[in-house]
Amino acid sequence: MKRFWLVLLSLGLIVAFSTSAMAVDVKFSGEYYAAGLYLDKTTLRKDSGTDGPSTAFYFQRLRLRTDFVVSPGLSLIARADIMERAWGAPRSNVPLVTSNDTMSAGTRAENENIVFDLLYAQYVSPIGMFMVGYQIDGAYGTVFGDTSMPTPRIAYILPIKGFTIGLITGKNPDGELSKTAINPATAADRDSSFYTAFVNYAWKTGQGGFLYKYIRNATVRGSNFIGNTNVAIGFAKQKLGPVDLQAELYHIWGQGAKWEAGTPDDTRLSMLYGWVDATANFGMFYAGGSIAYVSGNDPGNGAVRGASGGLDYKPTLILFNSDLNYWAGAAPGYGGSSTGGALTNAWFGQIRGGVKPVDKLDIGLSVSYASADKKPSATWLYNDYGYEVDLTATYKITNNLSYMLGGGYLFTGKYFKGVDEANSLTNDFLVINKLTLTF
Repeated sequence: MKRFWLVLLSLGLIVAFSTSAMAVDVKFSGEYYAAGLYLDKTTLRKDSGTDGPSTAFYFQRLRLRTDFVVSPGLSLIARADIMERAWGAPRSNVPLVTSNDTMSAGTRAENENIVFDLLYAQYVSPIGMFMVGYQIDGAYGTVFGDTSMPTPRIAYILPIKGFTIGLITGKNPDGELSKTAINPATAADRDSSFYTAFVNYAWKTGQGGFLYKYIRNATVRGSNFIGNTNVAIGFAKQKLGPVDLQAELYHIWGQGAKWEAGTPDDTRLSMLYGWVDATANFGMFYAGGSIAYVSGNDPGNGAVRGASGGLDYKPTLILFNSDLNYWAGAAPGYGGSSTGGALTNAWFGQIRGGVKPVDKLDIGLSVSYASADKKPSATWLYNDYGYEVDLTATYKITNNLSYMLGGGYLFTGKYFKGVDEANSLTNDFLVINKLTLTF
């Protein structure tokens, strides 16, 4: 009998010492939204034989974050997007496509079911915070210029009094990466790596910072060239009485194509973009405005100048709205022009105002105008993207549940005529309502 208990105790000790530590706490947070959209025209072309019909549908997404708290200061963090799809619509019919979906670590077909975008270990130590795994990259400073992309990286963050210092390295998505078990030998050293350093400083009424990022893109090495890109970003936020100010400036330079063989000239990069934004709050009323600039590509210039204001920055409901582009597609004009995607090749201005008659209700109105920085070709006729008027009302039903109703009207500019004055255009409008649950 003693032998039995001795064996049993031995087995118990073996299990105890060989079992990994269990999470002592699990925290869930996230957001679910369901929205309905009506878009009056799916094209800006008029009387062209391709007049687009209207479209109306519902769509939804659940974004779930899970924090496994292993011990104080040590966590494993995962985030998944679940059933990101239009109601009743067929699943994606391109299951063999392996490229990542917009701002995702998975394909569109995976997002329509479930895809894990983030998974990383986070350790807060006495000498700083370490994060290893798939995290959000491409977001810094203000919302302008941001594209929150799930990206595999290693990050070190060190707070020192009012300063925050960061060092990051990682791999950009969509590259062929180096040779692995599922990549052929020809993919060796065809990855896109980046190295980032930043320093932020916060004071009582604001904050500011500077970031430098170097990107070495060898995914196109099979064409005998690589890319070397430098990115510099500066931002500032300041509160002056009732006014909230923010500004951000990006400069990108380097070589889009540095040839390793052959005689073509190297492709230079020279991109500049930024914005200034102000909002003044006067009790139940508020007013503000923005001015943004994103350099366009000049066909007569030897450098690539086309930049992007980022997919996170959605200043209007129709123009330059990545959400509309994702769910309904871009409304095309002529010559390859369209309303979709991020703010690119543009001077953009907006004035806005609103009223909060009660704590739970916010009614806002904005008027925006955009003009192209550069014409796509020497024969392109106009720069004018047009005007857009947007009206939204958001009601906070509970602390975790809100409902938004909005409408936008685009007075289509002549830019979308392309190279032919005879091309006829139509204005466009949409109506959207959205229920958002956060937890």
